[in-house]
Amino acid sequence: MPRRPILVTGGSGQLATSLAAHGGARIRVVGRPEFDFDRPETIAASFHAADPCLVINAAAYTAVDAAESDEAAAFRANRDGPAELARLCATAGIPLIHVSTDYVYDGEKPSAYVETDPVAPRSVYGASKLAGETAVLASGARAIILRTAWVYAATGRNFVRTMLNLAQTRDTLRVVADQQGCPTAAADLAGAILSIAARIEGQGWNDSWAGVFHAAGSGETTWHDLAEAVFQEASRHNAKVPAHVVAITTEEFPTAARRPANSRLDCTHLLEVFGIRLPHWRDGLARTIDEIFAA
Repeated sequence: MPRRPILVTGGSGQLATSLAAHGGARIRVVGRPEFDFDRPETIAASFHAADPCLVINAAAYTAVDAAESDEAAAFRANRDGPAELARLCATAGIPLIHVSTDYVYDGEKPSAYVETDPVAPRSVYGASKLAGETAVLASGARAIILRTAWVYAATGRNFVRTMLNLAQTRDTLRVVADQQGCPTAAADLAGAILSIAARIEGQGWNDSWAGVFHAAGSGETTWHDLAEAVFQEASRHNAKVPAHVVAITTEEFPTAARRPANSRLDCTHLLEVFGIRLPHWRDGLARTIDEIFAA
C-alpha cells in the first residue's frame, strides 16, 4: 500500500517550491486557486482530497508593508487559515509543521533571540503571524512552529534577486546597514523541515517535539553586508555588479511597516531536539547564486 502524501501549502512560493524540489514524489503542493486561505471551504477540500500523513504550512500573507493598510487580509491568511488547517490536523490526529517569522519580536534585544524571549511584534504582519502561532498551538494539533528569517531562493521575489535585478541598471545601491539577521536559503530551510518530517514518520510523534523552534541560516549579517556578499558571489559568474554599495540607516529608507533592528535567531533548541543545524548563510547564498545563473 503506498504511503500517504505530505501536504504542503504555499503553491508557487519559494519555500513550497523548495520542499517540492527536495521532498520527492510524496510531496503534494497546493495553492491558489484550489487552496486559498481567503476561501475557507478550499482548506478542508484540499486537506481531505490529499488525505495526508503530515501537513507543512508554507502559505502566508508576506507583503509586509501592504499588510499595514490591509490588516484584515493579513489576519485571514496568517491567523484564520492556519487555525482551520490546525483544526483539521487535530481532528485527523496528524502533525502540522507551521512556518512563522522573526517579526514576532520587537528587535530591541541586543543579542540573538531564543524561543522563550517575550514576543512584541511592531507590524501588522508580525502581529498576524503571532496570532497564527497562538491559534495553531491552541488547536490541540501535534504542532511544530518554525520561526525563520530573511528567506530567499533562486526563484520568486526576495532580497537576493532584487539586488541582482537592481544591479543591471544602477551603479550605486543604498542598502540598510543597521538591521541584523540570519539569511536563510529556502532550500536549506526545506531540508530542515523534511528532516523533521522524516524523524516524525520514522519514530512516531513525540509530545516533547511540540512547540516553537528557531530555524534560520547559521551566522549573522546586515542587509548591507548581505548585498555585498550577493555581488561577490555574482562576480564569479561575470555578472554586472554595482560600483558602490552604500551603507545607510533605517531612517534613511522609510517603509510602511517597521522592521526589527535585530532579527538574529538562536537555533540551539532545534539542534538539541532534532540534531539539525542549517548551513552557514554564506554557503546557502553561494549555492543559490549558482542556481540563479545556471537557469
